[in-house]
Formats: sequence, structure tokens, C-alpha cells
Amino acid sequence: TNRMSEWVVMQCLMHLRQHVAYARQHARKLWSPLNQPEASDLTVGVMGMGVLGTDSARKLKIMGFNVVGWSRTKKSVEGIETFEAAELDAFLGKTDILVGLLPLTPDTKGIFNAQLFAKLRRGGALGAPVFINAGRGGSQVEADIIAAIEKGVLKGASLDVFETEPLPVSSKLWSMDTVLMTPHTASDSEARALFAHVERQIERFEAGQGLQHLVSRDAGY
Repeated sequence: TNRMSEWVVMQCLMHLRQHVAYARQHARKLWSPLNQPEASDLTVGVMGMGVLGTDSARKLKIMGFNVVGWSRTKKSVEGIETFEAAELDAFLGKTDILVGLLPLTPDTKGIFNAQLFAKLRRGGALGAPVFINAGRGGSQVEADIIAAIEKGVLKGASLDVFETEPLPVSSKLWSMDTVLMTPHTASDSEARALFAHVERQIERFEAGQGLQHLVSRDAGY
């Protein structure tokens, strides 16, 4: 959980503080101060308010961002306005930085597409919205991400997951200097932690207690 929320917060801060643009200036040996909005000038919208999404939302709130959350069923998180499935458009209309932390189900496959990006808030402090995804690669349409950035619908993106992994060398994403990418490592699992979790579940089962972090076959996650 901590690893994922650290990655999400880091990406939001990098876009907030114009890290991508400054990296371009660095390469050109150019000294040119850029607009520096504050976290409180932006609203981060987290799609997927499970354990990872809720932890990320809380940490973003601590950093000073305005935060809203969306999930299939409405969640209650102190200090964060939340929306349910039918309220997606209202959620998107408030969002400057969109964070995807959704599981991959038939309902979420390809959900991050041109139609969705067009509904994000316009005229925010960054000039255009930003898309961040560390959920599942199948939830995004990469051709639409590329087109949205080229058209100015999106200012940039941070991606840890992809439709095909490893990302093919032919992908245009590699050459887009407003896209930050990591190789599906936002929340790398540590073997010791996994073993410890399995041991705890065995102990709970033997003690007649319920297992933790169960998956619903019907919901798909």
C-alpha cells in the first residue's frame, strides 16, 4: 500500500511542479522559471477507492491537494468528496489530475479513453488535465492517450501499466516528452511481505477466523 501511494503522490508532485518541462530545459541548458501552482490550486480525482486508492487519496490530501474519489459503490472517506458509478461525469468535471487505480473487469476495460478525457475539468492551474495510471493496463486506450496529448486535451501522463507489457519499442509513448513511465513497478511486492501475509491467513484459518483481502468472483476483484 505504501509503495503505491508513494508513487502516486510523487507523480502528482512532478506534474504540479513542472518537472517534465524543467527536465527539457535541463537538457537544453536553459534557465527559465515556469509557473508554479500550489497543490491547493488543483483537484486530484482518484478512480478506484479500494485500499490503494483510499490510502493514496489520504496522502494527497495531507500534501495539500484537493481530492475527490470515485468508485463503483460510494465510499465514505473523511475530508474527501466521493462519487459512485452513476456520478462519473460530475467527478470528472472537478478533476485536474486523474489517477487510475481500478481493477480490470468487463466494466473497466478501456474506460480511460477519448470520451472520458474530454470530460475532465478545463482551465485548471496546469493548463490542461493530466492522466496517471497505476491500476491495470487494460483499463486504458493508449492510442487515445497519445491523441489527447497531441491535441492538448491532456497536458501529459504518468503510466506504470500498459495494454501490452513490456511496452513495445514501437509505441509512440516512448518518444513523448510529456509522458513519464515506469515498468509496472509502482507497487512491487516484497517476497517477505507476501510470505508473512500467507502465514497470517493460515493462522487465521486454523483459529476459525475469516480470511483477509478476499476476492469476489462476481465483482472480478
